Amino acid sequence: MTHPVLSVKNIDVRFATQDGEVHAVKNVSFDVNQGEVIGVVGESGSGKSQLFLAANGLLAGNGRVTGSVLYRGTELVGARPAALNAIRGSKITMIFQDPLTSLTPHMRVGDQIMETLRVHKHMSREAAAQRAVETLELVRIPEAKRRMRQYPHELSGGMRQRVMIAMATACGPDLLIADEPTTALDVTVQAQILEIMRDLKRELNTSIVLISHDMGVIAGMCDRVQVMRHGEFVESGPVDEIFYRPQHPYTQMLLDAMPRIDTPVRKGHINLKPEDANAPTLLSVDDVKVHFPVAAGGGIFPKYKPLRAVDGVSFTLKQGETLGIVGESGCGKSTLARAVIKLLPKTAGTIVWCGKNLGDASNEEIRALRKEFQIVFQDPLASLDPRMTIGQSIAEPLRSLEPLTSRHDVDARVRAIMEKVGLDPAWINRYPHEFSGGQNQRVGIARAMIFNPKLVICDEAVSALDVSIQAQIIDLILALQAEFGMSLIFISHDLSVVRQVAHRVMVLYLGRIVELAPRDAIYTDARHPYTKALISAVPIPDPKLERAKAKRLLPPELPSPLDTRSALMFLKSKRIDDPDAEQYRPRLIEETPGHFVAEHDPV
Repeated sequence: MTHPVLSVKNIDVRFATQDGEVHAVKNVSFDVNQGEVIGVVGESGSGKSQLFLAANGLLAGNGRVTGSVLYRGTELVGARPAALNAIRGSKITMIFQDPLTSLTPHMRVGDQIMETLRVHKHMSREAAAQRAVETLELVRIPEAKRRMRQYPHELSGGMRQRVMIAMATACGPDLLIADEPTTALDVTVQAQILEIMRDLKRELNTSIVLISHDMGVIAGMCDRVQVMRHGEFVESGPVDEIFYRPQHPYTQMLLDAMPRIDTPVRKGHINLKPEDANAPTLLSVDDVKVHFPVAAGGGIFPKYKPLRAVDGVSFTLKQGETLGIVGESGCGKSTLARAVIKLLPKTAGTIVWCGKNLGDASNEEIRALRKEFQIVFQDPLASLDPRMTIGQSIAEPLRSLEPLTSRHDVDARVRAIMEKVGLDPAWINRYPHEFSGGQNQRVGIARAMIFNPKLVICDEAVSALDVSIQAQIIDLILALQAEFGMSLIFISHDLSVVRQVAHRVMVLYLGRIVELAPRDAIYTDARHPYTKALISAVPIPDPKLERAKAKRLLPPELPSPLDTRSALMFLKSKRIDDPDAEQYRPRLIEETPGHFVAEHDPV
């Protein structure tokens, strides 16, 4: 009888801290068999990562582990560093969540992959270099020889994650542990990373442990699932059993909280209020461009080329309407939003707010209008001053724009809005570090809502949150919109979330609109190939649907926005093969009422 690749028995992990002992993992046991993909799901703080760090002997200095971890019958807990190092990086490898902090910044990526091969396989430098190039090609990195000479900061997030996978698989491991390998990536890059992992399992018969809080990713990849909460497994079983017949309330909650791209209705949650067709238009954006000059060469007098972050975008927004803006990182979503509310200067175009052209408005007039449009940022901790209490942060707009308001009135309004967004008013004197990510996001929403604005821009406001917290924040935003009648611009790379909150959806590609349509039309009748690829890349938390779904993979990397040919990726028949030439601008055509699609070549 063969041993499991990994057998974990009664693992217990504790940390000694200034606030007492933290019991991170509680008496956990499971096996991983040859060629099997195990999914470990749970929210932040459930102990998922610490369990596998402990199994690999990578705990922090204040951590203590007891129990047994057998790799093909060899005990890892308490093993000498030399014995562990012979297995780690060779037989058992790990892909960490943030590749930028996991790669050595001053070493070329080729040298980092070669180091693994030379230490574990004792290869010559030439043989290691050749194998490193082959491994980079295996994970679909274009121009692998050139990429070998680059540093981590010169690569995109998706490319860095591919390099991590290349390092982890260069020695042909028995077991690959992937810790949230797709969390911070665009859906198209996420789909490519998951496809690479499927190929590794198929071609090398590698066992995989996939740690994630995304039930859609788990549904498409895993054979068995372990659901983890508060340091222990609350449910285990085959993937179909977990998804179709969950037994534990926590598993059911995770599944219910996951937004689904195949349905606009969320079970047990607040749903989007229908828009009013007769509502007045609040915002009109016409042919807005935001270009940044970028030096295109060295010398004393370098030439500058325009980076077209936003390149001719037009849309309108009615009172009480939500416009979802989607697209990959670098497509211009956030730049457009900041230009609309005058946080960035535009290069060309007009922005009209409630009949007033903002281009003609003085700084004093724009400052007065700040009461009417507000923004909620992606990272709440980065947008809150750590030295200010949350009460002071929420009150800051009041003190700035209504300085004559009495301290008593400010305090009353802050406590009232805290209650509206689900924060206990008694917490008014606490600091941001005393709150969770979801609670800090509520602080950001409270600060934006303190003036009851007509427009709120949510810039990736839920992307960094666990699914259950994400569901609560979405419910909160929809409830506030229904109560106050505000308009929303909801920016996200997660099309599943956008389907729950938006009346219309605008798809951006390299600063230009490729499709703009009502919500149901986009999701059920997408016309542009880029939109179709985005939708097909979104994982569905349903194993049968996810396994049967046709994949439309895009090229590995977005082309450079400095290259004028880039905008014609989907209309190559009109392209002039010169990166500096003035290229044809694809027209936005209204194919059916309200459904606009950019010109593209037939697929």
